[in-house]
Amino acid sequence: MQPITSKRLYSPQLSNVAVISIRRLAWAMDYKMPKAVDHIVQLLPHIVDPLKVCNLCQDKSRCALCVFSKTNTEPEASPLSALM
Repeated sequence: MQPITSKRLYSPQLSNVAVISIRRLAWAMDYKMPKAVDHIVQLLPHIVDPLKVCNLCQDKSRCALCVFSKTNTEPEASPLSALM
C-alpha cells in the first residue's frame, strides 16, 4: 500500500451535466478539471452573498480556509475571469 501524501476531504458525486460543463470550462481556462474547480470556487463569493453563507455555516472551525470568510473574498487571478 502506498503512503497517503495528501488527504482528500470530500469527493463529490457530480451529475453528468456538471462534469460536462466543468470539463468545458477547464478547456476554456486551459486547466485540468481539479484546478478549474478550485478557481470556480474562488469566484463563488462574487456570485453568492458570503454573509448569508457564513451565517448558515455549521462548521466555524475552518473559516480561515473558506472562500466565504471576510478575510478570503479576493479571488486569485484566473483565466475564468477573462470569460466573464
